[in-house]
Formats: sequence, C-alpha cells, structure tokens
Amino acid sequence: MIKSSEEFELAINSFSDDIKDIARETRNLIYKVLPETIEVVWVQQKNTGFGTGIKKKTEHFCWLMPASKHVNLGFNYGAELPDPKNLLEGTGKLFRHIKIKSVEQLKDRDLIDLLKFATSYRVPSPQRMRNK
Repeated sequence: MIKSSEEFELAINSFSDDIKDIARETRNLIYKVLPETIEVVWVQQKNTGFGTGIKKKTEHFCWLMPASKHVNLGFNYGAELPDPKNLLEGTGKLFRHIKIKSVEQLKDRDLIDLLKFATSYRVPSPQRMRNK
C-alpha cells in the first residue's frame, strides 16, 4: 500500500508535468517490484527513499530525486550491484544512479532486473561496516 502520496506530491510539486509523470511512474515501478516497500519522503530536499524500513543507511535500497530534465533513480549500494549493461552513473564509494528521462525507459528489462536485485541487497557488507 502506498502511504505517502501527499508528501510525495509535495516533493515533486515544483517540477514540470513531464518530470512529475516520470517521478510517479518510477515510484510505481518500485512498488511493483517490491509492494511492501517503506517510503520516506523528504519534502524540502525533494527526495524520496525506499526500503524495507525507515533507516536510510541500512534499510533503504534506492531513492528518487527529480531534476529539471530527468528523474534520478539512485541506489544506496549501487557501486556493489551487478551492472553488466553499465546503466549506473556516479563515482562515489557506494551511491550510483540512473537518469530516467522518459516513462518508456522504465520498461527496460535491465533496469527492472537491477531494481529487483537492489531490493534484496540491503545487508551491509563487512567492508562497509569497517569503513564506518
């Protein structure tokens, strides 16, 4: 059940209708892949996190953040995810993202497979625990 619709709409309110549609459809895909997803919306930051609980660092697997020309679909442990098609962008230690520029892009099987894998990849690795 999607619980944070009002907060989500507030977070995307300042963007164009096209970007709002992409954001909504990206959010719908996340819920389709993992219906029991817990959503945490940060209205001021215009960012929404998704996970198995509310803890951003240990329970979230992805996040959504609109921009002026695309929606970032970010992965909290993206650097550790299998990405044979090189969909992920970024150079940080862990975070990676995909720029979603159209609703059609959300039908990409490789993107969906990556999202599915990310939902099960939420236990911190020993390496991450040492780096804290």
